Amino acid sequence: MLNQMKLMGVLAGLMKNQDRLQASAQRVRAALSATRVTGEAGGGAARATFTCDMKLVAVELSPSLACGLGDDANRAAAEALITEAVNDGLARAQETAKAAVAAELDELGLTELLAGGALSGLSGLLP
Repeated sequence: MLNQMKLMGVLAGLMKNQDRLQASAQRVRAALSATRVTGEAGGGAARATFTCDMKLVAVELSPSLACGLGDDANRAAAEALITEAVNDGLARAQETAKAAVAAELDELGLTELLAGGALSGLSGLLP
């Protein structure tokens, strides 16, 4: 009962502060768009760089890896490394995005309610 009353108070406060919520959402979007993470594979032989809003911005291959792409076996190995680097980069981007959203929710005073399950529907907003 007390949790529900606390939830109602927080939701009422959020409704009154829609401008603050919109500014918060814009701040998170801008930060995620500007933040870059790089996934690696093969000790850095393949790298994939992402923004934290999940956009691939660059793929880099080391010269030693790239020069062997004429051979089918080497090309298959390079493709596997690229795939691994992309997956690593995406995982890092998702972790960074979750941390940014969690920090913004904490600033808005919603972290405790999410952790307690009172706003479980909002937890789906986390990437």
